[in-house]
Amino acid sequence: MSMSAKNKKRVVLPSRPEPPTVDQILEDIDRAAPNDPLYSVLEHTGQDSSRSSSERDVELKFQQCRQYLELNERLQEVRGCLLRQREELTVAGGQLEQDVAEVKGRAL
Repeated sequence: MSMSAKNKKRVVLPSRPEPPTVDQILEDIDRAAPNDPLYSVLEHTGQDSSRSSSERDVELKFQQCRQYLELNERLQEVRGCLLRQREELTVAGGQLEQDVAEVKGRAL
């Protein structure tokens, strides 16, 4: 054996980080823009056609999940708007009933 092999210090590698949690993944997906290069790089390079069917299935499921999350968020926003509009209509209906009662009271 040569001297250099014995004198080399052993390099201590850092430990592997923990994989991300589901919440962290969902948060990352929510923050990613629709035109994020990560999601479109394979389409632009033409590598998408060379992927196996299982990879395409995974990509399809991922896109479906992403679309579901976007639609779910949109539904929550629309639900909030509808609840506000309903409250406004309820208040307007109450005011209308008061106005009608007032007009009827004057007519008598």
